[in-house]
Amino acid sequence: MKLHWKILIGMVLGVLFGFLMNQLGQKEFVSDWIKPFGTIFINVLKMIAMPLILASIITGLADLKDFSKISKMGGKTITYYLSTTAIAVTIGLVLANIVNPGSFINEEARATLLETFSGDATIKIEAAKAAKETTPLQPLVDMVPDNLFSAMINNGSMLQVIFFAILFGIALILIPEEKSRGVTSFFSGLNDVVLKIIDIIMFTAPLGVFALLAALIVEIPDASLLSGLVVYALTVTAGLLIMLFLFYPTLLIVFAKIKPKRFFKAMMPAQLLAFSTSSSAATLPVTMERATEHLGVDEDVSSFVLPLGATINMDGTALYQAVAAIFIAQVMNIDLTITQQLMIIVTATLASIGSAAVPGAGMVMLVIVLAQAGIPEAGLALIFAIDRPLDMLRTVINVSSDATAAAIVASSEGLLKDPGELDPNAEKIRS
Repeated sequence: MKLHWKILIGMVLGVLFGFLMNQLGQKEFVSDWIKPFGTIFINVLKMIAMPLILASIITGLADLKDFSKISKMGGKTITYYLSTTAIAVTIGLVLANIVNPGSFINEEARATLLETFSGDATIKIEAAKAAKETTPLQPLVDMVPDNLFSAMINNGSMLQVIFFAILFGIALILIPEEKSRGVTSFFSGLNDVVLKIIDIIMFTAPLGVFALLAALIVEIPDASLLSGLVVYALTVTAGLLIMLFLFYPTLLIVFAKIKPKRFFKAMMPAQLLAFSTSSSAATLPVTMERATEHLGVDEDVSSFVLPLGATINMDGTALYQAVAAIFIAQVMNIDLTITQQLMIIVTATLASIGSAAVPGAGMVMLVIVLAQAGIPEAGLALIFAIDRPLDMLRTVINVSSDATAAAIVASSEGLLKDPGELDPNAEKIRS
């Protein structure tokens, strides 16, 4: 059985088990004895992310042997990421204005949601205030580590590790090959070891996603609180599905000459894992492995484009922020002007870049979007009840966008393999 089917079965069984434990009143059993296995699975993936980024980027850049190729690839990648994020925000705004999901929330439901989740909203608002109280160039300052080893022990410092790896890789290119050969060989070997560890970890993926989904089901809030948010959730979901099944396939066909079937077949395990973990960072090792060995993206490209994408490319998060901002404004009877909505596109695009690749981080950046548009930040409490499932969906979009970028950049550089060039035994080995 192929890996994505195993993961899908684990997800379905996890959901059914969660519902069963809910009916039997065994929520504590799931929290105490099932959820820890999901947490361990995520931790193992996060554990391997930093070594993978360091080894793959350094190896990939050293293999390019040309600084001009790096700058050219970087320009294409950043252009793609900014463009697709802006388009995602625009799609979210258009859908929110057409559907008008805020009109489906009555006064009683609004009061209940604001009261129930005011504490959670306050925590996110305080975190956002800390992020806003910085200088305009603070993101550049944060990108440069003052201690590499300190950056490597914190997954939130992924961009700092990427910065060092790029700098290290460029330095390897600039020194004589006879002096760099030993270092390059070491990191190449390290990269192979890390990829093999990922293969081992993926044997446990069905169990990991089973535990994660079972725990999610027993932690879902009261259904009565969710009923008024269904239209909002469907609006966000519709936007995400447009991105996944219409926008990205179009980009792949036009710019990479890749059929959607090939893309989804290659990336489905990573997409399912993204759905289960709600973390682009945790999914990154699998995303890189699937893009390289199954989609046909050259390792030099995937090792550069995908880690950068997991850090700054958040199309799903950006779309969600746009819909959420309009929804909260509608519920609170605030009419946003065209200018304010255009500014939401700019702010949400930049805010999604600053979102950490971990569960729930997009909501912190949403506070900044709300503040810029003049929407009360307390309105964040209106969407807390439904945020986790939507976080899972938007992470799938984030990962899919990264993989699409890798395929397009690889194709433009002549570094995308044809299906016949891929190892036919790769799937058997990993299954």
